[in-house]
Amino acid sequence: MKFIDLFAGCGGLSLGLTQAGMNGVFAIERDSMAFRTFAANFVGASATSSMPFEWPDWLEQRAWGIDDLLDLHADKLHGLRGSVQVIAGGPPCQGFSTAGRRNEDDPRNQMFRKYAKVVDAVRPLGLILENVPGMKIAHTKKSSGAATSDRVKSYYEKAKATLEAIGYDVLGQVLYADRFGVPQRRPRLIVIGIRRDLAFFLKGGVSRVFAIIEEQRKEHLGCLGLEEQISAADAISDLELSRRGTTPCLDEESPKGFSEIVYDRPSTNYQRLMHAGHEGKPMNSMRLARHREDVTQRFSEILAAAPRGVRMNESLREQFGLRKHRVYPMAAEEPAPTMTTLPDDVLHYGAPRILTVRETARLQSFPDWFMFLGKYTTGGHRRTKECPRYTQVGNAVPPLLARAIGHAMLAALSEADAALLAHSASLREESELQNA
Repeated sequence: MKFIDLFAGCGGLSLGLTQAGMNGVFAIERDSMAFRTFAANFVGASATSSMPFEWPDWLEQRAWGIDDLLDLHADKLHGLRGSVQVIAGGPPCQGFSTAGRRNEDDPRNQMFRKYAKVVDAVRPLGLILENVPGMKIAHTKKSSGAATSDRVKSYYEKAKATLEAIGYDVLGQVLYADRFGVPQRRPRLIVIGIRRDLAFFLKGGVSRVFAIIEEQRKEHLGCLGLEEQISAADAISDLELSRRGTTPCLDEESPKGFSEIVYDRPSTNYQRLMHAGHEGKPMNSMRLARHREDVTQRFSEILAAAPRGVRMNESLREQFGLRKHRVYPMAAEEPAPTMTTLPDDVLHYGAPRILTVRETARLQSFPDWFMFLGKYTTGGHRRTKECPRYTQVGNAVPPLLARAIGHAMLAALSEADAALLAHSASLREESELQNA
């Protein structure tokens, strides 16, 4: 079964769907840094993935905006009808996220309309759309004084109505990544669409996909050799500095003067799963942040005083002179908090430092062979324009969560197809009896 990925980012959703057995055709990602990472892992003969994307000749292998795709290749999209079964995508979530400022007028909030236009052109059997739970919350503006009787609709409701209008049955539910082998408390709104002519033949309609996700959850964990819950230490203890220390960072995209962790070896089931196939090979994105001495001292004091695994309260933030509202000292024996695009949101459980890109990727369930390219960080006004490595990881769909969703989508479409064939056979038999 084939899929295309819109708003692909660095490729977390694509990775999970290929792990589930789907085949990628092409992906659309506007940011050049994120696309470089995607291409290194999924495109061409040098791709690190064992299942590279097919990639059509008519689409240049570069960063694309969905607007350009629609403007320049509308005829080619229509030509994909019947050959692409699933469209996946995670439209930008910054305007919806409760981790930052919610902004109704953020143009990125309108990207689902572009998604719907591609869906209408290709007419796949199924849709997978991922976003933050805040997409289900209605934005409100200050009233201008005029009374209104209409309830403000959330962007989820608007997206659902748009997709239903073009022939899909649509349902969104919040899934928690830590229930699927991801060592991180990460709630995500997963929106599933099934083309209406097929959804009719599914018991429970589109909700059947979510029922299958739950039915298969323990089998998903068992197949991967994972426990019911994976802690932060289960995920990244093999990356601790106390194992083998550091060495100068040789990453060509990093300025000189940084150090990186020297990798030891995996010691838990989760670490072995993440490191499989990468034994004896260099580890990508292991660079450590270069903290000033006073910052390191402050982090040490925070780790000594603050409760672990929860966000620092206002009193503690004032005590340590922190302006940030979201600071989490990690707890070693619990899943990590949600990884965001800001690396200084989370402090390592065992050292006075922020996490490396590779540690953050581990907590997102990216395997060690997955490469990240581009700058490590950015700042200021560039944060809305650039997608460096920490941002790529923080924006990604956890691959293990995507894998579970992909398996359920395949199973649901197979069930619907079998029911449709049985129904068609029954109609033929009935017709033959009437004509006998």
